[in-house]
Amino acid sequence: MEANYVGSGRAAGKVRGLNALFGALQERANSFDAVAITSQILVPAGYHSDYFESNGEMVNPWGGVEAMLTHAVSTIFNVPSAHAPMLETQEIANADPGIVDPRMAAEGVSLALIQSVLKGLQRSPRIVSDLEGMNHPSIITAADVSCLVIPDGCVGLPVLAALEQGIPVISVKENRNLMRNNLADLPWAKGQLIPVDNYWEAAGVISALRAGIDPAAVRRPIPLSPVHWHL
Repeated sequence: MEANYVGSGRAAGKVRGLNALFGALQERANSFDAVAITSQILVPAGYHSDYFESNGEMVNPWGGVEAMLTHAVSTIFNVPSAHAPMLETQEIANADPGIVDPRMAAEGVSLALIQSVLKGLQRSPRIVSDLEGMNHPSIITAADVSCLVIPDGCVGLPVLAALEQGIPVISVKENRNLMRNNLADLPWAKGQLIPVDNYWEAAGVISALRAGIDPAAVRRPIPLSPVHWHL
């Protein structure tokens, strides 16, 4: 696997040998309910140090090609999948990234990133594609999703799916990121996009939605309501 950036700055890459992986999985079809993958991802020299020294201002160079791989595996085989990169050299393994952005701390202290993959897949839900199975009471579908919480400016498949299906989206401004999309430009239904400043506020909005309260009803000042008299 090779990682690179496209013109927009998004992380992407190339996956080689996909047929061999798919062949191995096909031979063992129906004998597993999740797939954990680890392999080397080639990146240009200096990317490791640049990433950890960026204070969160550099897009994870490995994440794009990892997403391409795992989305393909999960789509074809209908099972959860995740990938962990292997460190390419002993020199990289011995490097001390120092103090890093808290969001990348787990990457900075880990040599074998596969443990996070195994821990996550242990609790991952099964993917159900059988239409009849959708009626089972234990199945979670989009109809069971009350809202989606995202960093402000992020647009991806979950956001677009929520937009299409009328699921409220809470965008958190405090969670800064490198995407510069204006979410307000999307064709939301009235009140479907709920921008908040921080995760405390997001938790309050979620509590209001769970209680069946319109989040706007707990804002101050309370908007004036017209009163019409009929004599």
